[in-house]
Amino acid sequence: MRRVSIFGATGSIGQNTIDLIKRAPDDYDVVALSGARNIAQLAKDARDLRAEVAITADATLLPELRDALAGCDVEAAAGPEALVEAAARPADWVMSAIIGAAGLAPGLKALEQGASLALANKESMVCAGALVKASASQHGGRVLPVDSEHSAVFQGLIGEDMAAVERIIITASGGAFRDWPMEKLASATPAQAATHPNWDMGQRITIDSASMFNKALEVIETREFFDVNPDVIEVLVHPQSMIHALVGFNDGALMAHVGPPDMRHAIGFALHWPERRKLPVERLDLAALSQLTFRAPDETRWPALRLAREVMAGGGHTGAVFNAAKERALDHFIAQHIGFMQMAEVVEEVLSRLSDQSCLTNAEMTLDSVLAMDHLARNTADAVIAEL
Repeated sequence: MRRVSIFGATGSIGQNTIDLIKRAPDDYDVVALSGARNIAQLAKDARDLRAEVAITADATLLPELRDALAGCDVEAAAGPEALVEAAARPADWVMSAIIGAAGLAPGLKALEQGASLALANKESMVCAGALVKASASQHGGRVLPVDSEHSAVFQGLIGEDMAAVERIIITASGGAFRDWPMEKLASATPAQAATHPNWDMGQRITIDSASMFNKALEVIETREFFDVNPDVIEVLVHPQSMIHALVGFNDGALMAHVGPPDMRHAIGFALHWPERRKLPVERLDLAALSQLTFRAPDETRWPALRLAREVMAGGGHTGAVFNAAKERALDHFIAQHIGFMQMAEVVEEVLSRLSDQSCLTNAEMTLDSVLAMDHLARNTADAVIAEL
């Protein structure tokens, strides 16, 4: 029986992970589940899965969680320190699906225990890819990609020689505004941006899809995961979301990963790795699909992609600055303090203002240094937004 923990259990990735575990309950011993504010769902899943501990990231909700777990053996805990403590509990496999930089510390702690870390938290690799990989190497852990694009690349590279790889192409749906006239984007609302044409995801990641900031993070993540030159990485807009990534080789061949837009495929592959097991996902009828279309992304519409290239060129802690500025810009867009297109303007200005910081590219990368740079970038983003 494998011991598993799920951080970010109440989000879409976490719920899909729980769905797979509930289909084979005798195979898993659940150690920890964490969530944010959806206490009812967190408590229900903790009870159903007989978890050792349930943690809410919001310390003010601990009394509510304790009440919801009353009468069962599940421990209740709250706050960032409790998340790290739970990640230190022995587990074979840990899902990291906490959104944002908050997922970094628990993920690193899980790797220190030698666990396989299923990484759905893009920000960990963007902010601290070198640190994550070093921790896995030092402690015998393993990082497994869960983003559909990186899972697709990972699968396409099995048994292949990286020296023969010429291209890695990750696809993007284009989000809610892929066909909107440019002149309308400035007036787009958070509600409009939070409606995805293909995927069922949370509000923040869906808005990031519309702005293509999620794809910008994935471009950086691709470089970190697979140790490839940034020039190898390409993005294509693929509205049908059926081809998740392609790997191109030096003989001209392209290996494509094709599957329905269902996150249980990537989650299941990581959960069962190195085996490939049957999953409850749709089987594609290619004839019924009729056609698959692609187009190059317009970086005027999606400037986040251009910024991702600048981040990779900068290296060091530049990824942490990029991510923190993006998160604060998104917060302010959701609060309707800034417009949709202003998010990229804010991120670019933060990168510019902090570009002369020697610690940005020269300082040793540690958890403390990443969190310090994250804090500085958030404060800078708030200052930039106050000036708009």
